[in-house]
Amino acid sequence: MWRLFLTDAPLVERRGVARDMWVLGFAAPEIAASVKAGQFVNIGLRLGSLLRRPFSVYRAEGDRIEVVLKAVGVGTAQMLAMREGDVASCLGPLGCGFDLSRPAKSVTLVSGGLGVAPMPLAVRDARAAGLHVTWVHGARTADELCSETDGDDVILATDDGSAGFAGTVVAAAPDADLVLACGPNRMLAAVSQRWPQAQVAVETYMGCGTGVCLGCAVPLTGGGYDRACTEGPVYLAADVDWQALPSHLSYAVSA
Repeated sequence: MWRLFLTDAPLVERRGVARDMWVLGFAAPEIAASVKAGQFVNIGLRLGSLLRRPFSVYRAEGDRIEVVLKAVGVGTAQMLAMREGDVASCLGPLGCGFDLSRPAKSVTLVSGGLGVAPMPLAVRDARAAGLHVTWVHGARTADELCSETDGDDVILATDDGSAGFAGTVVAAAPDADLVLACGPNRMLAAVSQRWPQAQVAVETYMGCGTGVCLGCAVPLTGGGYDRACTEGPVYLAADVDWQALPSHLSYAVSA
């Protein structure tokens, strides 16, 4: 079991990576040293909303972690209004991330929109495991594509055909020994149809992030529910009851 840290994390960087999509970097050395691809942090602001917000860790380098977000509500708008030196309360790393320990020679990463969030760390961990990495990233339009995709092969897809493959990321993606995916739940449902054994980072509502509030219930094909914040957010695609899980949330989340 990994260690959990609660730390005051000052903002050290902000940069744009797509239209209305931003990366925020926070100094959080203990979390940066221990986080794995697919895990997340819960971030709270002293003058912000009551509940923390969950964010997949986008990158972890040196003593900093990064998250990627859009302003989709009051909490995320307050985060984007932060200035360098402003401090957030950061709890993590949380959740079970991607499992790259199984025998494989290649991995395909499939991301849609804010589903880029866990993928830079997945690239890092996959390369450390000696895997050939193909990253397939999609969005509705060219200006919504994240500019920081990486991999041995990179494939871009847009719904309107304005860049790369004209169509969905699932249609654009090649097969591989291992498939990791993150994006809207309707995209993940399509992933499960093509690759039942894919590992998917599920989008769901989340409150406490520690398994107490039961607000992040994920319906399972075998019956019952899991908590995305503790048993997830990464699942085998075939294990999730996609018909019972909302295909779209009323706000966008990145974990």
